[in-house]
Amino acid sequence: FAVERVGQKLKSGELKDIICIPTSERTREQAESLDIPLVTLNEKSKLDVAIDGADAVDPDLALVKGGGGALLREKMVEVMAKKFVCIVDDTKLCSGLGPTFPLPVEITPFCHMHTLRTVAALPELKGCEARLRTGDVSNNAVEGDEPAVTDNGNYIVDLVFKENIKDVKAAASALKNTVGVVDHGIFVDMTYQCIIASSDGSCKVAGEGGDKPWW
Repeated sequence: FAVERVGQKLKSGELKDIICIPTSERTREQAESLDIPLVTLNEKSKLDVAIDGADAVDPDLALVKGGGGALLREKMVEVMAKKFVCIVDDTKLCSGLGPTFPLPVEITPFCHMHTLRTVAALPELKGCEARLRTGDVSNNAVEGDEPAVTDNGNYIVDLVFKENIKDVKAAASALKNTVGVVDHGIFVDMTYQCIIASSDGSCKVAGEGGDKPWW
């Protein structure tokens, strides 16, 4: 909806002189259909603001992202923004990352089952069940036998937890340091604001300029 709204405001003249960077092929196609001017990080490495959703948000505004399979491009773009604004509904709020949504990990296709086992055995991720995503990469479910392939030509392992990840930063570091892992869906110390919509139509803001996280 955010991409559609940007397109509407550009068409009406409310927005001018902006350039956008899409974080997936699907978003790129949508933006092009709305005549939104696009570049890549190759042309513009410093961004004013990034806007995206999340699959889970904890009280420290750490996120799980990647349910749609675009975690690497999302992180590459959003880490370069002066302000990263996350927009979710209140069903994505959680007391801790892990149980409410599987943690996606993007891995290389080469020896992918070896990497899957290595990730599952990390002490920082103790208790997780590692599942290779199959079928449609944008659906974090097991569909058929063929591995789901990201826009970057990689595979995704979804880590399922029954309990909260005890140390989110340690888990993120351990994953990043594992050979065969391209990147992971933990976004920590990145969120400037989180805009939260409720079923009654109201919105609240957590983070800079808003409330202290209340969940």
